Amino acid sequence: MILYNVTVSIDPQIEQEWLAWMRATHIPEVLQSGCFLESKISRIHGEEEGGVTYSILYTSPSQDKYDEYQRDHAPRLQKDHTEKYQGKFAAFRTILTVVEHFTV
Repeated sequence: MILYNVTVSIDPQIEQEWLAWMRATHIPEVLQSGCFLESKISRIHGEEEGGVTYSILYTSPSQDKYDEYQRDHAPRLQKDHTEKYQGKFAAFRTILTVVEHFTV
């Protein structure tokens, strides 16, 4: 299983608009790619310098599916985000491979 994390620091003046767009448009489009099983939005605390920071975590069933997303879908979806919020955000992406999964 692959975890794809996008960390975004967004201008506080557009935070609510951005969150609404992420929930209604961007995340559903990412999930419609068929490359991810689920997504979670989390607020990151302690990183408020110049913006409000969020983590958007996507779970992919395999490296192949993640690679498909990067190849066939990510360029367009990232371009849409950048054009809509140019100059109002900073983002970085992290890929994690689940080594073990524990549950209660």
